[in-house]
Amino acid sequence: MKLQKEQNLKKLLETVPNGFFVDSKWLTAQGISRQLVTKYLKSGWLERAGHGLYRRPTVAVEDSAVELPDWEVLLLSMQHLMGYSLHVGGSTALRRRGHGHYVSIGQNDRVFLYGVSLPGWLKSVQTNATLELNNLKLFSAPDIGLDDGAKPQDGPHAHPPWRWSLKMSSPERAILEAIKELPETETFHTIDVMFQGLVNLRPRRLTELLQACTNIQVKRLFFVFADRHNHAWRKHVDENDINLGSGDRAFVMGGKLHPKYRITIPEDLMPQTKGATDETP
Repeated sequence: MKLQKEQNLKKLLETVPNGFFVDSKWLTAQGISRQLVTKYLKSGWLERAGHGLYRRPTVAVEDSAVELPDWEVLLLSMQHLMGYSLHVGGSTALRRRGHGHYVSIGQNDRVFLYGVSLPGWLKSVQTNATLELNNLKLFSAPDIGLDDGAKPQDGPHAHPPWRWSLKMSSPERAILEAIKELPETETFHTIDVMFQGLVNLRPRRLTELLQACTNIQVKRLFFVFADRHNHAWRKHVDENDINLGSGDRAFVMGGKLHPKYRITIPEDLMPQTKGATDETP
């Protein structure tokens, strides 16, 4: 029994890097009982990070001088250690790729997460960012357009932990996820700024994502911005291949009805062409 406990502790220390997280479900799967968890807490091998969530204490290690924000360490732990199916998307994924006002994510900023069967503790865990949890209903194919830099054969320790890859939406998927957040948690100005930098989107992937998108308003708004910025890829994405629904859509209270895509938008986003209508539905 003593040998087994020692082996369990050794596995914990070998598997979970300093500062990374594990939850009760993971600990139980490793054969670590509640009694052992209590012992590890008292001995300083673990720290309590929330109800059912634990963290290995952070130790200053010279070769891990790159400091990650708490929210990123938590997500890396969930993806690479605990095995939860979730990804970073929306404006978070775009900003990490350099699109928008801020490349990095600041204190108390929103981090947009997408997944299913996520643990209850994720809603209450405290990090240095606000975690916005979303389901995968925006696309009929939930995993379409996701990027993961890790190779399938790579284990968690194929790279130093601060260089583990975050599973994220590709830019093509992320911009559609960001548009879905309008107007509650994103602004039209933010989306407009991000579109300015989306010069290298892949038309084939865009078309696949738009065809899999289940939200008519998101697709219409995408084309509003796409026409407004008119990047080179735009001429290779045919809106006639996309189901844009029928009828007018009232999206912005007091907005103007786009003459082509028939959805209300802020007046400053209206195309400057003759014949544009000012009517609202």
